[in-house]
Amino acid sequence: MKPSAETVEHDCRPVGEILHQIGGKWTVLVINTLSDGPMRFSEIKRMVGGISQKVLTATLRELEMDGFVTRTVTPSIPPRVDYELTELGRDLQRPLHALGQWAIENRSKVLEARRQYFFENPRAARPHQLVGGVPSIAAE
Repeated sequence: MKPSAETVEHDCRPVGEILHQIGGKWTVLVINTLSDGPMRFSEIKRMVGGISQKVLTATLRELEMDGFVTRTVTPSIPPRVDYELTELGRDLQRPLHALGQWAIENRSKVLEARRQYFFENPRAARPHQLVGGVPSIAAE
């Protein structure tokens, strides 16, 4: 059976693919950190905090591969490497900022809903952490 035009238009896989890349905790933090302009690896690592060198390297490579970040090597001793958002990366900041604002404005509502859920479902499995390392209700 051949997919209809409507099925193709509403295919969520492309959205899921992009959200998988940009939705990671470190990706969002690195993009936010680079919003002030070009930075060296060590500056990004210091500003993001809590990220290992290995994870930051992998995150920057993925962002470069997907066109969100450029990597510029300046020959010197030691070599200077700067990372900067591309136009696509700067364009991504707008929805990430909006999502961040929504999260800040609605966190208390989400936590209250979670408290209510566990009150009504005391045997429900409790998560160890919320995404991003924010303590869960179980830890509060």
